[in-house]
This record gives sequence, structure tokens and C-alpha cells, in this order.
Amino acid sequence: MSRSFLFLLASARSDGNTELLARTAAQHLPADVEQRWLDLAQLPLPDYVDARHADTPWPEQSNEELLRQATVAATDIVIVSPLYWYSLSSYAKRYLDYWSKWLRTPDPTFKARLAGRTLWGVTTLAHREEEVAEPLSLTLNHTAAYMGMRFGGVLLGNGSRPGQVLADEQAVQRAGTFFAQQPPLARFPYDQA
Repeated sequence: MSRSFLFLLASARSDGNTELLARTAAQHLPADVEQRWLDLAQLPLPDYVDARHADTPWPEQSNEELLRQATVAATDIVIVSPLYWYSLSSYAKRYLDYWSKWLRTPDPTFKARLAGRTLWGVTTLAHREEEVAEPLSLTLNHTAAYMGMRFGGVLLGNGSRPGQVLADEQAVQRAGTFFAQQPPLARFPYDQA
């Protein structure tokens, strides 16, 4: 299967630092690798309502099927979310919440279809201490582990003002090889080896 990347922009600011860092990394993908960029702010989903045990069927939301189809079509899913209050943005979190629905409907093979694919993260933060992004990284790692996916890690950059991340030489250097790795299957940190 040839690789196909789905970049999910999850920022409240278009063309922000996180998107710039993701686009810098994506420039280093081979030319024959498909890239699809979707902006979750432009494809809003309503707040997720858990209706797993309700008697009525879950209504399909606007943009939901587009996002689900794009997700299952990709070999590599990249969550491009700034660090907001030490975790994912509300756009990214809401998108992942919908995975709970997609595990059951409309296609109960959603989990099996994502197994073995790769989940990545790209984020920028205003802090110099990268450890503050650990909750975001753990969220993506645990999501990948639950789904039987590979986890490529999180490309971190520093920047607050527009364009500032491009001055983070370490982040730009890491971006050059970030997607070149073949990550292992994700594991929960407490799993035994």
C-alpha cells in the first residue's frame, strides 16, 4: 500500500506556527506520497454526544462522513495541534472523540481498518521546556496504542508570534527527517515488555 498522509489542522489560527512546522516536515516527504490537508476549524463538528447506550440512532453530523472517510483512507494521520493548556486543541480533541462513535457506526470495522497505520503529532508551544507537551504526546500515544496503530511521536517546535517557529533551528532540523522513520506499534507505558 502506498503511503497517504492526512494532515488535520487543529488550530484557532490559520497559517500559525504549528501549521508552518507541519508544512516544513511535509516538504521532505517523497513526491509520490499523497498529502491531504483538512482544517478542522473549517470543518466543524458539534460537541460529541455519547449515545452508545441510547435507544435512538446517532445522527450523522455535518462534515462527519468527510472526516471519517479521509481518516480511513490515510496510511498516516497527522494531528497538527498547537499546545493549548498542555494538551490538544478543542478541534483535535473533538475529532478524536468522534472516533468513539466510528468504532461502532456506521462501520464497526473502523478500529481494524486503522490497525497498523501511523498516528503522528505536530505541535508548537510557547514554553522552552518541551516536557510541558507530555500530556499531548501521551494522549496521541494512548490513542494509537488502543487502536493498534503505530505512533510516530510528536514533532515539537517553539513559537508564539506568527512565523516564530521557523527560527527554532532544532525544530526545523527535526522536521527534515520526522516522517522518514518507521515507528513501532504504540504501547501503553504500563504494558509489560
